[in-house]
Formats: sequence, structure tokens, C-alpha cells
Amino acid sequence: MLLLISPAKTLDFNPSTLSIHSQPDLLDYSEKLNKKLRTLNSPKLQQLMGISEKIAASNVAWNQSFERPFNTQNAKQALLAFKGDVYQGMMPEDFSEADFEYAQQHLGILSGLYGFLRPLDLMQPYRLEMGTKLKVQRADNLYQFWKDTITQKINENGAADVVNLASNEYFKAVKPKQLEAKLWTINFKEWRKDKFKVISFSAKRARGMMCRYVIKNRISQPEQMKNFSEDNYQFNPDLSQANQLTFTR
Repeated sequence: MLLLISPAKTLDFNPSTLSIHSQPDLLDYSEKLNKKLRTLNSPKLQQLMGISEKIAASNVAWNQSFERPFNTQNAKQALLAFKGDVYQGMMPEDFSEADFEYAQQHLGILSGLYGFLRPLDLMQPYRLEMGTKLKVQRADNLYQFWKDTITQKINENGAADVVNLASNEYFKAVKPKQLEAKLWTINFKEWRKDKFKVISFSAKRARGMMCRYVIKNRISQPEQMKNFSEDNYQFNPDLSQANQLTFTR
């Protein structure tokens, strides 16, 4: 089973105390994207990404400092570098080495710059959302740039089941019809004004908690995920379908 999640805008590049690490498989593609990003100054990045002057300045510095090879001095394990809501829900800071090794085989992070990251893959700081209309070579945007590459990388994992816990923006980079695995979708909803609704902030944290549950309990089958009950969520069979599990609270 392979869980798919989105990256985060918030990053933490304080030195990692974790010694084990790996290299991203799609760095040649990342280098092509970086070559294009290096040509963009702060005002152009602001316009392209809709970001502030301060954030754009940071991105210019990151783009210029991108350098191979990646090592523990200039990069950090992806699962520890991202600090958004999903990662706060997952809390990988207290993972054991065995937890990280299990996550390495069963968790994938979709990325605008790196395509597909495993938890222990070293990454350098960046900001490049998958929906960015960055023109690179003959591609008008990142979805065209990545084409089938991310889907092929997912297939190489060899998992019988792929569980989508990513946002729509990122999962659009995956070609469901080309997946060799059975695709599952997980929803988290809350009771608001007489009906169950997806609350974005809560759902993001819940996705992280589900990843933590799977990793800590060595879950290997999607059906086993129905026992998830963190933060008052419960599996709701009435709102679920064959390959779509819905949890409510």
C-alpha cells in the first residue's frame, strides 16, 4: 500500500539529527525546472506565483543556491523539511528509525519541483506549487512538464493499493487510468449546519494523522484503515463507497 500526500509551503531547514537518507529519483527533471526558475527575478516570481515580495526574495535565493549533489549539509529529509498542517498531524519528529524505514516504502510526497519524493529523500528549500503555470521547454505548465513521469514512478513502487490523501491540485499530476494499483480515496468531514462538510484545515491535519496511524501500526491493507479513530473521527459506512472511505466527526 502506498499513501500519497501533498507537500507544504512551510519549511524547516534546521539541521536534521536523522542520519539515514536517500536521493530523489527525479533530480534530472528538478534540475531542468531549476534552470528555468533561475532566470526569474523577484518581480517575475511574484507575478507568476502570486506571492509577496519577501517570499519571492527567499525563492530567488533558494533557486540560485540549488546545487547537486544533495547531502546532509545542503539538504534535508523531505518528511522532516515540510511543516504544514498534514505534517503537523503526522508528527514525524518522534518517528523511530523503523518508522522512517516503513514510511519510506509506503508514503509518497507529490511535488512541483521534485515530482515524487520518498520520506527520506533529501531536498533543498523551494516553493513551486503544482498548479504554477511555469513554461519549461515545450510545456506550458507543470502538469504538462511532468506528463506521465510521476505516475510511472508510483507504479515502480509496486504497491497493490494507492491511497490518495493529497489535495486536488497535486493529485491532478497523477494519471489514475495509468495506475497499476487499485486507487482509494479518503475523505474527512465534520458536522456543520445540519450536514457533513469538508473543513480544509481539519481535513489536512486528519490526513497527516491517518499517515501516522498507518506507519505506526504497520497497516498494509486499506480496509484496515477503517479502524482509524484519532481526534474523534470514525469510519462512516453510509458516506463511503467501494474505493472511497469517509471518516466523520
